[in-house]
Amino acid sequence: MHGAAYRIAPDVEEGVRRAMAGLPGVARVTVMTTRLSTGDPAPAFTLPDADGEAVSLSDFAGGRVVVYFYPAALTPGCTTQAVDFTGANDELKAGGVRVVGISPDPVAKLATFRDKEGIVIPLLSDEDKSVLNAYAAFGERVLYGKKVEGVIRSTFVIDVDASGSGTIAEAQYNVKATGHVERLRRTLGV
Repeated sequence: MHGAAYRIAPDVEEGVRRAMAGLPGVARVTVMTTRLSTGDPAPAFTLPDADGEAVSLSDFAGGRVVVYFYPAALTPGCTTQAVDFTGANDELKAGGVRVVGISPDPVAKLATFRDKEGIVIPLLSDEDKSVLNAYAAFGERVLYGKKVEGVIRSTFVIDVDASGSGTIAEAQYNVKATGHVERLRRTLGV
């Protein structure tokens, strides 16, 4: 079954938001969505970049964009992936592909990460994890043999039509940071 569109009742949605924010007296709740597949509509988003400027999926209208989700800026695996995307950025652009990275980090941390590592691709902040959840890139995963809740390292190739609506061309979940960009370039033929 392809990713399903659904609506959460406002009171449930507020409870989930409060739980994810760690507010006292509210149980922690994991929101799981159906994983996206080729041909599914790409959830629209607008998030702040490392400078606090809004970036939307519709900004890539008429093109192809790689949207990748990573757990945390300034960590070894995430640095490897961002630096690799930066290194491949010119070739990807020449092949008609843009790249954005999304994490739950605050804008200030993304700016530090970008400046420290020389990252040239847009890094977007999804602190409330709404976009991570929409792409099913947040949930239960295995870390060092233990089940934990967190960001599921995922990559999506999205074809964005002239009106700014996206369609998933490729969905990859649980990717490994090392070598991922090179494998993706081969898949894309870039």
